[in-house]
This record gives sequence, structure tokens and C-alpha cells, in this order.
Amino acid sequence: MKTQKILIIVLAALLVIATFQSAFIVNESEQVVVTQFGKPVGEAITSPGMYFKIPMIQQANFFEKRYMEWDGDPNQVPTKDKKYVFVDTYARWQITDPLQFFKRLTNERGAQSRLDDILDGETRNFVANNNIEEVVRTSNRTPIADDSISTELGDSLMKIFVGREEIQKQILESANRETGDLGIKVLDFRFKRINYEDNVQTQVFERMKSERYRIAEKFKSEGQGEASRINGEKERELNVIQSEAFREAQEIKGKADAKAANIYAKAYDKSAQSRELYAFLKSMETFEKTFDSNTSVILSTKSELYRYLNNLK
Repeated sequence: MKTQKILIIVLAALLVIATFQSAFIVNESEQVVVTQFGKPVGEAITSPGMYFKIPMIQQANFFEKRYMEWDGDPNQVPTKDKKYVFVDTYARWQITDPLQFFKRLTNERGAQSRLDDILDGETRNFVANNNIEEVVRTSNRTPIADDSISTELGDSLMKIFVGREEIQKQILESANRETGDLGIKVLDFRFKRINYEDNVQTQVFERMKSERYRIAEKFKSEGQGEASRINGEKERELNVIQSEAFREAQEIKGKADAKAANIYAKAYDKSAQSRELYAFLKSMETFEKTFDSNTSVILSTKSELYRYLNNLK
């Protein structure tokens, strides 16, 4: 009786252990491939819930269902025009077919290694097939605020026909063709950073500075020309104003001189009559005081007394 109880307890314990080893739970962020002696059994489990497997024989392999990150290593890559740039990239990817993923890549570490080969290789190919302007710029410059300045800056840059965003899209499409049978999909690919190699960076900065200096000198010369034009107009208008003022002043002065001459003339006429009367009265007074009926006098024909006496005749 005691032996039977012990046997029942042992069997129960084994059943509990077998149940725990056979049952597994899949949550919303996971997907599972069940293998038996290392080979997949049945279809992949992608729905959340509780599932069972044969304990000790079968094994549940869990994989992420969510988006995962791939971060590339910065690499020095030559462009089509033989310029070297440092390119740092990143991507987002997802396991879309867990069963095929397990068959081809086994686990996520294998997927990361395979993505390193694919994405780094595609990045090198597409960067090497485009000039440096296509890699670092997305679109051509469009004048916005100041037409003159914006147009100068826009015209000074080389036209692009592909651009960085289009290159990223092409790398993404090409990478997905490479990963089509791996059970994964690259959802997004981006250039995280593009930096010039030291020699190229110096050349680019010098070219940028010389271009800005050229534009600045052009605006400076245009400003000086405009300033000269304004100063010329100012001098011309000033001369016109001064000559007009001088003409008006001369007219006023002429009118004033004429009026003054008229006044002087009238005043002189009145003064002459007064002086004549005064001289006559004084002469008469002299006659009265100097001469009597017995006086004899010799007068010059140029004297005032002779003139008055001669007029009396």
C-alpha cells in the first residue's frame, strides 16, 4: 500500500514536470518555431496563447515579432567622382517568415551578421555609383526669401538628379531583394551621418568660402554702384536747387535794386529842389546883408550870385 502511494506521487510529479516542460506561452511580441532534434516541426506559431510540445524531444525557438534595429559601422566609401566620405547608416527590420528565418539564419545574431553584409555592400555600391553631390544633398536649392541672394547660391551649386533620399530608397529596395528568401524584411534604411574625408572636407570648405566671397563681392560692387548713382542724383538735384535758388535770389535782388533806385531817384529829385530853394534863399540873404544902393561889386560869371542876378534879367 505504501509502495503504491509512493509510485502515485512519483508519477504525479513526473506528470507535472512533463506538463511544465511541454507547455509554453507565446505573447504578443513573440513568434515560435518548434524543432525536433534540430529540425522544424509544423508551421511557425505567430498568434499569442498557450501551446504544447513533446518534452525532452521538441524545443520551442522564440523570435521577435516587433521591429528590430540594425546599426551599421561607419565606413570610408569612395564616390563616383573619386571623393571619399565616411558613411554611417542604420535600418529597421522585421522577421516576416519565422520558419524560413530559422532555416536560413537560425537566430537573430545570424540575421544581424547577414544584414551587415547586405546593407554595407549595397551602401558601397550605390554611393560609388553617384557623385558626392548626389549623396550629401536631397534636392536642388529653390529661391525663397530674397530672389537675388537665393538665386546666386542656388546657381553656384551643381544640379542633382538622384539625391540622398532616392539613393536610400534604392538601397532599401535592393536590400529587400537580397533578403527575400531569408524570412526577413528591411522596413527602413537611412544615412545616419555622412561626413567628408579630411582632405575633401578642406576642399569643400574652401570652395564654399570662395563662393560666398564671390557673391559678397558682387553684392558689394552692386551696392557701391547704387551708392554712386544715388550720390550723383543727389549732386544733380542739389545743383538744380542751388541754381533755382540763385535765380530767384537774383530776381528778388534785381526787383529790390530797381525799387531802391526809384526811391533814390524820387528822393534825389526832392532833394535837388530843396537844395535849389535853400541856395536861392541864402543868396538873397547874402544880397540883403552885403549890398546897399551905393555898393559896387565885380562878380565872376561862374559865381552863384552872378547866376541868380543874371536870371533876374
